Amino acid sequence: MVKELFLSRIIKHSPPIADNDKEISSSIGKRYRGSMDNFQKEIEERTNLTSSNRFELLLFRLGESQEEQQSELYGINVFKLREIVPMPTLTKAAGMASPMMGMANIRGEIIPVIDLPAIVGCVPKTGLNILLVTEYARSTQAFAVESVDDIVRLEWSQVLAADAGVKSRNITSIARLDNDKASNRLALVLDVEQILYDIIPANRNVQIDSEKTKAFDLKPGAVAIVAEDSKVARSMLEQALKMMDIPAVMHITGLEAWNKIKKIADEARAEGRPVSDKISFVLTDLEMPEMDGFTLTLNIKRDEFLKNIPVIIHSSLSGSANEDHVRKVGADAYVAKFEANELEAAIHSALDSKKALNS
Repeated sequence: MVKELFLSRIIKHSPPIADNDKEISSSIGKRYRGSMDNFQKEIEERTNLTSSNRFELLLFRLGESQEEQQSELYGINVFKLREIVPMPTLTKAAGMASPMMGMANIRGEIIPVIDLPAIVGCVPKTGLNILLVTEYARSTQAFAVESVDDIVRLEWSQVLAADAGVKSRNITSIARLDNDKASNRLALVLDVEQILYDIIPANRNVQIDSEKTKAFDLKPGAVAIVAEDSKVARSMLEQALKMMDIPAVMHITGLEAWNKIKKIADEARAEGRPVSDKISFVLTDLEMPEMDGFTLTLNIKRDEFLKNIPVIIHSSLSGSANEDHVRKVGADAYVAKFEANELEAAIHSALDSKKALNS
């Protein structure tokens, strides 16, 4: 099971592998396979990362920036990777335009392939050699990259929200690869949700079925605390919550949200009121700079004064493994991005469960 998890998360090869792909396949294998003893140990450790505010980042390159004339490191959370494969033969449909490269048949599944360097403005020196097959927000797609460098294990505190100084709308955060604030070894973490939003029109709609909508019974003055680092996901959440008539305060990182929750809790204590008078629920992403959603949830559920605040996790990380982690940290509901009606149902479910528990 441990071996299977590693292979399904990190490296798979799409049979048959053509002769000209064997060198790529071999180099990837040498870099990431190691000994089977190490596999077992590493994956057992990986399963415990989410409870310790840590994660793994796959580092890759896209070629030289057209502006800077240098090759930057980019990163993606390993948990969003389904597999890595050498570039297969692609089929391009009529009318398909950049950055869509075509469709790949990967073990019987037809998957769209996206030219990632074209999106971020890079020119690969050696061509697009590798596909990163990812699962984001209920969809599967492959991103073409020039090369894969390494997998690093980081604290979420090593990841900082991208500020106004970062030009690209496609960068959500910056990871310090050495746990040293003075280090210049950095990786740019892409906002894949923004990228998919820009190139797939179906991702742009925020709709709620008004016939199925029922009003929320919220305390006057109470707000939802929302933590989401992706600009586009934050905007869509804001729209959806407004459509549900739920007042919300938005935060970019889990740490920002946690600090706000603590401040509100202090105010409630000083006034002799329960925190539920001020916070209706917490809605959090999982992957965020500085503090992830798992840690934010654990902090809330381990605090006697805060533990009854409903916590809903809303993430593009899907699958049974992540849902198991969600249950372990005590979240009241989990919903995959982005379907507004399911989000509304999850919020109702979490609020109703807490109300029944407290009655």
